[in-house]
Amino acid sequence: MNMFTPAQVVENYIDVGRLKAEKSVKNLFILGILAGAIIAFGAFASTVVSSGLSELNYSAGKLASGLIFPFGLGIVIMSGAELFTGNCLMAITVWEKQTTILKVLKSWLIVYIGNLLGSIIVAWCNINFMALNKTVAINTVITASTKSSMKLTSAFVLGIICNFLVCLAVLISSSAKDVIGKIVSAYLPISFFVICGYEHSVANMYFIPAGLFIKSAPIYNEIQSMIEISGAVDNLTWGNFIINNLIPVTIGNIVGGILIGFIFWYCHYKPYITNK
Repeated sequence: MNMFTPAQVVENYIDVGRLKAEKSVKNLFILGILAGAIIAFGAFASTVVSSGLSELNYSAGKLASGLIFPFGLGIVIMSGAELFTGNCLMAITVWEKQTTILKVLKSWLIVYIGNLLGSIIVAWCNINFMALNKTVAINTVITASTKSSMKLTSAFVLGIICNFLVCLAVLISSSAKDVIGKIVSAYLPISFFVICGYEHSVANMYFIPAGLFIKSAPIYNEIQSMIEISGAVDNLTWGNFIINNLIPVTIGNIVGGILIGFIFWYCHYKPYITNK
C-alpha cells in the first residue's frame, strides 16, 4: 500500500513534533522566515491572477486564487520550512509526552516571529520595488482593509475553520509516500479555505502589510479615487492589523489546528495503540 494509514500518520508526526521542539532557535527562526516568504509569494501570486477576474466575476476570481495559493503550502512541506499554523499539530506530541508544553510554545513563538518577518520582507519588496498594476494595487488595499475591519468573533471563528483545513492538509499529505501524492493531498483543503475566505494568520502577515505599504506608496495617490470603499481604508492601520485580525485569527488558528489534531489522535491513534 503506497500510503500510511491515519493512525500511522499520527504515529509518524509524534516523532516529527519532537524533532521540531528540539531544533535550535537559529534553525527555527531561519526556516520560519523561509515559510513566511513562501506563503507570501503564494499570496501575492494569487492576488495577481485573481485581481482582473474579480472585476468580471466574483467566483472566477476566488477560483483563480484557490488554484494558485495552495502550491505555497506544498512548497513549505517539501522544503522543510517551519510554518506556525501547521506546527499547531505539535500538540499531538505533547499528548504523547514526547515533548513539553514549554518547548512547543517556545518553538511556536520563534517560528511565528520568523513567519512574520519573512512575510513582511516579501510585502515590502513587492510594493517598493515592483511596478504594480493598478488593479492589483486596488485589490491588495481592499483585501487588507476588509481584513483589518473584521469583528473579533468573525476573525476568531474563521481562523478556527481555516487552520482545521490547513492542518488536515498537513496530516493527509503525510499519508502519501511520494512527492506528487503529498502535494495533491494538501492541495484541496488549502484550496477550500482560500475560495471560502477563511482567515490564515501567516497569509494575513502578507496581505495586510502589503496593503499598508501601498497606502504609504506613491501609487496610492493614483488609485485612491478608484477605491469604492475608500471610507473603510481609514481602518487600515498597523494597530487594527494586530488587534482586529492577527491576534484573534492566530488564536483561532491554534484552536483549529489542535482540534483536527485531537480528532486524528483520539479516533485513529489511540485505538491503534490499544490494539497493537
